[in-house]
Amino acid sequence: MASVRNKINPLLCNLPYVLTWRRFGFRTICSGRLGFAPCTSPSMTDKDTPVAGTKVLETFTEEFEIGSRKITLETGKIARFANGSVILAMEETKVLSTVASSKGDAIRDFLPLTVDYQEKQFAQSVIPTTYMRREGAPKERELLCGRLIDRPIRPLFPHGFYHEVQVMASVLSSDGKQDPDILAANASSAALMLSDIPWGGPIGVIRIGRISGQFVVNPSMEELSISDLNLVYACTRDKTLMIDVQAREISEKDLEAALRLAHPEAVKYLDPQIRLAAKAGKQKKEYKLSMVSEKTFEKIQNLAKEPIEAVFTDPTYGKFERGEALEKITQDVKRALEEEGDEEGLKILPKTVDTVRKQVVRRRIISEGLRVDGRCLDEVRPLYCEAGNLPVLHGSAIFSRGDTQVLCTVTLGAPGDAQRLDSLVGPSSKRFMLHYSFPPFCTNEVGKRTGLNRREVGHGTLAEKALLAVLPPEDDFPYAVRINSEVMASDGSTSMATVCGGSMALMDSGIPVREHVAGLSIGLVSEVDPSTDEIKDYRLLTDILGLEDHLGDMDFKIAGTRNGVTAIQLDIKPAGIPLDIICESLDPALKGRLQILEHMEREISAPRIQDNIYSPRLVTSKYSNDALRRLIGPVGALKRKIEDETGARISVSDGTLTIIAKNQSVMEKVQEKVDFIIGREIEIGGVYKGIVVSVKEYGAFVEFNGGQQGLLHISELSHDPVSRVSDVVSVGQQLSLMCIGQDVRGNINLSLKATLPRPKSKTDISFDEPVAPTSQGVNVWAAIEDVSNELENQGSTVGPETNDSTLKSATPAVLIRSAAECDEEEKSDALNLKGDNGSKSASKSEKKTRIPSSLSESGFSSRSAKKSKRSKDAILDLISDDESEEKHTPEVCLHSQIGSDKDDATSETPMSANKLKLGMRVTAKVHQIRALGLVLDLGGGIRGMYRFEPGMKRDFEVGDELRVKCSSFSTKGIPVLSLVKEE
Repeated sequence: MASVRNKINPLLCNLPYVLTWRRFGFRTICSGRLGFAPCTSPSMTDKDTPVAGTKVLETFTEEFEIGSRKITLETGKIARFANGSVILAMEETKVLSTVASSKGDAIRDFLPLTVDYQEKQFAQSVIPTTYMRREGAPKERELLCGRLIDRPIRPLFPHGFYHEVQVMASVLSSDGKQDPDILAANASSAALMLSDIPWGGPIGVIRIGRISGQFVVNPSMEELSISDLNLVYACTRDKTLMIDVQAREISEKDLEAALRLAHPEAVKYLDPQIRLAAKAGKQKKEYKLSMVSEKTFEKIQNLAKEPIEAVFTDPTYGKFERGEALEKITQDVKRALEEEGDEEGLKILPKTVDTVRKQVVRRRIISEGLRVDGRCLDEVRPLYCEAGNLPVLHGSAIFSRGDTQVLCTVTLGAPGDAQRLDSLVGPSSKRFMLHYSFPPFCTNEVGKRTGLNRREVGHGTLAEKALLAVLPPEDDFPYAVRINSEVMASDGSTSMATVCGGSMALMDSGIPVREHVAGLSIGLVSEVDPSTDEIKDYRLLTDILGLEDHLGDMDFKIAGTRNGVTAIQLDIKPAGIPLDIICESLDPALKGRLQILEHMEREISAPRIQDNIYSPRLVTSKYSNDALRRLIGPVGALKRKIEDETGARISVSDGTLTIIAKNQSVMEKVQEKVDFIIGREIEIGGVYKGIVVSVKEYGAFVEFNGGQQGLLHISELSHDPVSRVSDVVSVGQQLSLMCIGQDVRGNINLSLKATLPRPKSKTDISFDEPVAPTSQGVNVWAAIEDVSNELENQGSTVGPETNDSTLKSATPAVLIRSAAECDEEEKSDALNLKGDNGSKSASKSEKKTRIPSSLSESGFSSRSAKKSKRSKDAILDLISDDESEEKHTPEVCLHSQIGSDKDDATSETPMSANKLKLGMRVTAKVHQIRALGLVLDLGGGIRGMYRFEPGMKRDFEVGDELRVKCSSFSTKGIPVLSLVKEE
């Protein structure tokens, strides 16, 4: 580059140093920016070169310990331009919280407080898996954590402070051991303390768990997973601000003990924040507060007080009639102020009228004990319950309490339908989901439906926590469950109505929940001493209306069963409520909850047992991973095709296939498609659908059960004699066939006549009935059946003799031979039959045709076979190759002579097919030794079989002579022999 510059302008490199840019302290121009560089000259030595300036950041820290965990507060190092910023660390989990406020006057009548909580994947050293490789819209957990921070800090802003405030909490690093939500709440409190924003903090937020009856302060995520209580508690030094509880039916007494423990532990967060603010905090600004002058307030109060009292003392008003009457009063006051030209009064009119309403309602409740709708303080509104109102759905219910109405539906899905979670801590998925929807029509308003709403997410999660405690464990109930709650009408406590409606819908769907869950809200109206801000008098309200929620001090939602509390959410409006009042609220909540539970139990008291066509079905089967890969297909195309064609859902995990269908007919369609692709466990007596692939003189080869082949012998085509196979079946024909066993060639023997009705006959004598189909080694879950009863039934059918490999194996280990292979073997057998059937050929044939010692080892289910002392078709396992060849030709039918002679007949003459009778005693030679018995040569080209008895000695050799008796014949005409004991 230097040579190029010299050629372009040689003077650039020959200027004296005093005339260069560096002489004046300028850098060369790079990327369009001009900056200063250290002032150095070529004559300077390394020793004289000045060191670049080092900025020292002044940081302030506070360290303390809560629940045996070290906590650190730090400020001054990061986000120094924010109005307040704090990093709170617990072990290796660190959270940054910042606060900023808008400048200028606030022209509004509410506090625009925004709380944002962020969990980015860099906090756990992971790149997001999204297409853009970056985080998208806030997830449900982030919205919930934002609400968890918002609820305790909002009441502490001064009245009339309406400047916009934004709190942002971001997780910087997470070790997965601690939930960052509590850290973010305490860090936000410390950031507000450091800022110049007026705020009545600090606050402390603590989490309490309970393991084996012992309370744990600040439990880790591992401890929380085995805890039956998850209590989040926020408070000031002497008052409660927020409570959030998820529990497994904890009693009111134990819950009160947990609250009493949580308060002093949460207070430990306060002093470190105060010390940090004293060292690094800013002076609080005097913001302009939007206050109402006493003169204007008295004028509006005189105009509106009496009409408002008339409306509130009339219990005949409904929600909308009352609202219309109050709006008319506001318009009358507005016209009066317009006539007087009072501009100030017109600006604050809505807020002031609302304050007058609040005073009238609160004074009437405290002094007279009367509520807006005329109820007593502890009275629950009229209830209406209906379960199963939408029979096509898996489960449905309507619940109404007063004017509040909720429609809840339940949908069951496969385990793969569980929601995947991408949070930094906690489980990776959840199988129970409750989605709460608050459409505009439920309050007779016009609105626009948008994305996730913080309020809807919060209310839905509260109801989800309440119902989760009574769901069966995942091992016993593998469904994914979704409850959809649609608010049809709203007049207070729609989230608690969702709990009641969701509980009934779960029972209507047949899910074996232990018992009902109900919930209601407790309100508070208090009278405060202005000088001390202490509560002088108060009243607790059971089952509050929407208006009482708006004009009261507290919304205390409590849900649970008869045994205890499962979920709590406390929101308040004043700057704290004494804990004693909170604990006192638990008793009226229990009484009201029991009243609601009685109504719900009268409608539906136990999970339904329905056998209707709409009941969902779920089947779980075990297969090899290779078989599952065949089912999924390339990039899951085959699996998606089956789902699109049938409407069912297929979930595949390691060795497990789960199918869920809307009803039994859909399930049968899916199973038929799955069986055709990958097959299922072959069982004697099982019926399978197959396609004829080739036709031979002695039978047909059928492809079934995921590409396997079986032999349909000519004798198994029909109950009537068949002369030609092609008269009954043809290539490409689809048949339903029963598996009746396996022959020595490794072929699976199939039967068509076993699936056909047997013709009536006077001499209907049969020695071999088809074995009844045995249940597969699968776990079937149906939502309409009692799980415990089903398990008992399964336990009764599987006896002690059941082979474990039969239940676990899904792909048969049977040797399958194609038609072409059998043709080749027939040719070689034909050549062997021309020569002498000596011991050499016999041993060779034995090597070629040996099979496992039992059908269960070959992939067949032995459950039914053992109960019936094994089907006599298993005799074929002991027949030699040339005998198997003989059975393909209608040369002889031995059992046609059954019963013609006496049982004790004997014969020493050369044997023939016509001479052998039942009970005949003959001398036979051992032709072959098999795993299950002996193949005996009776002479005259006739061979029979002898089956080993349990425990007997098997020291036989080929050529040994045995005295035997013909005890029976198989359906194929093969004599079954037994040893004759010499007298």
